[in-house]
Parts: sequence; C-alpha cells; structure tokens
Amino acid sequence: MARSTSKAAAPAGAAPNRERPAEPQRYAASKEELLDWYRQMVLIRRFEERAGQLYGLGLIGGFCHLYIGQEAVAVGLQSALDPDRDSVITGYRDHGHMLAYGLDPKIIMAELTGRAAGISKGKGGSMHMFSTEKRFYGGHGIVGAQVPLGAGLAFAHKYRGDGGVCLAYFGDGAANQGQVYETLNMAELWKLPIIFVIENNGYAMGTAVNRASSEDQLYRRGESFRVPGLQVDGMDVLAVRGAAQAALDWVRGGKGPILMELKTYRYRGHSMSDPAKYRTRDEVQAMKDKSDAIDLIKRELDALGVGEAELKAIDKDIRRVVSEAADFAEQSPEPDPSELGTDVLVDVY
Repeated sequence: MARSTSKAAAPAGAAPNRERPAEPQRYAASKEELLDWYRQMVLIRRFEERAGQLYGLGLIGGFCHLYIGQEAVAVGLQSALDPDRDSVITGYRDHGHMLAYGLDPKIIMAELTGRAAGISKGKGGSMHMFSTEKRFYGGHGIVGAQVPLGAGLAFAHKYRGDGGVCLAYFGDGAANQGQVYETLNMAELWKLPIIFVIENNGYAMGTAVNRASSEDQLYRRGESFRVPGLQVDGMDVLAVRGAAQAALDWVRGGKGPILMELKTYRYRGHSMSDPAKYRTRDEVQAMKDKSDAIDLIKRELDALGVGEAELKAIDKDIRRVVSEAADFAEQSPEPDPSELGTDVLVDVY
C-alpha cells in the first residue's frame, strides 16, 4: 500500500468559489508531544499483543479485533480533541481508541476478559466498551451502526451549544452501508459538528477495498451531499494530527461535517478467528518495513536527539503497565449473575 499525502476532495462540478477546508499541513510537534504520542502508540501495540495472547489462552471470549498497525490514527486524531467537550464513537475495533483517550489499561483489559472491574462491568467485552464520563460512546458490533449514533451525539452538541465535536470512526467496509449515506445527508443539512473518520485499512473483513467499492477513493464519498473530504496518510501520526486540526477548524467554525479517510493498515486478521489468507506475508512485511507507524515516529524522535536508551526505557515501562493490566484482569472476579438485569434501561427523568 503506497503512502499518501493529505489532500482535500473538490466535488465534480462544484462552483469554483465554493469554500473548501484548508489544505492540511503536517504537524510540527515538540519533543515532549512526540514522546507522549510514542508512549501511547507503543502502549496500544503492546496491549493488543497481550490481548491476542490472552485470547489464545481462552481468557477472552467472543470476538476480538486488534488495532495493531493502526496506532497513529487514534493517537493523531484524539490528541487534537478537547476531552472536556468533544465526544468519540467507534465500531468494534475499539481498544486502541480507548487507550488513546487515556483510559486505564487495567479496566480495559478487565472488560476484555469479562470481569466485573471492566469499564462496562464485564458485560460489553471487546466490542462494546463505553465511558460516558470520558464522552466515549462505544464500541458497536453492528457494522456502521455507530455512524447515525454519532450524528445524534453531534446534534446534542449543537442543541446544547457546548462547542463540542463528535468524532465518529468507521471502516472501509462500513463505508458501503446505506445508513452512512443517510447520516451524511442529514449531518450536512443540519450543519452538525461531526467528523466522519474512515479507517481504511485496506480490507473489509477479507475483501480488498477495490474489489468491494466502485469508488475506492473513500474521501470522495461525501461529495454528493456537499460534505468535503480529506485523504490522509494514517501511518504518519504527524500527518494525522495536522489533518485533524484542519478538520476541527472547519467543523468548529460552524461549516458543518467533514469526512476524513485515513489510509492505514492492520497487521493481524480482521479478528482473532481470521487467518488472513487473502493477502501474502510479503505484503504485510513490506508495510512493516516501509511504513510502520511506530518506526516513523522513532525516526522523528531520533532527529530531535532522543536516543535509543530513552526509548527502551519507555518500552520497558509500557511492558510493565501491560503486564500489570493482564494480572489485574486475571485476578478480578466475574460479574455477579444479578448484573444480567442491570443497565438495560436508563431513567432520564
């Protein structure tokens, strides 16, 4: 998969004076920011690797979709958000998004293993994690279902006048769902403060994008609804962060929604039950060798004088954090059977 530069989509036949979002610029990060993002990205990768091991041991049941390879997307986008007012909603590949939002790895791992100490009390598992306190609204198992829900969150931001923006993630497979287009239409009509994010990792389950999508430049998908699009190198955290700022400036300026296509890659199968035989080992290895998100940020840090010893110290500490999270999960009790009847309905009055 070739790495792409950020670019904005101009609808065919659009008036030449129609306003477009500013061309994204690669973010100029400080050493402190880069070190923080490096730590977050390594945490996501090591956490997901350990989750894969626990799944193999039978400690995680049901489905489990790992985020390995896509770390720059969540970290680059969510580092630009305001945690005091913005909201996030995503699909079933959600662990990385939660970690990028600063949630405790222990309660995420406990949720993965179905423990009472989990962030959804052990009842959500891998695909249905929530933290209303942090304005993180899932974790959804139905393909594309989170997109109209994201529009609802954006409507709430606008109705309340709180200045918040909703970041709604979905994948390249979900980009072909009809409810996505209904949502794009309504979001533009009502000028909702929402950023639609397509994490294009190349494969919808086991089908390559160009075999399932007649228009495989997914950032153009909002054109007929007058929703502008950006295509971004999702393996480069600085490109992602810069594009996030351009998108937020557009949406916070009251100009309505925007759609971002993040060109990224997952190293593992669609889920833990997927052997990924639809692609070659050479393809995966080429991505690791040329475009790995963590290797790219390490090069940036090296250029700023951060030595290998400092990075190894961070890596060692992350391994400790992940090990403690796994131990905490394994030692925590399962939910009491009485919990089956709780959290079904919410009394809002």
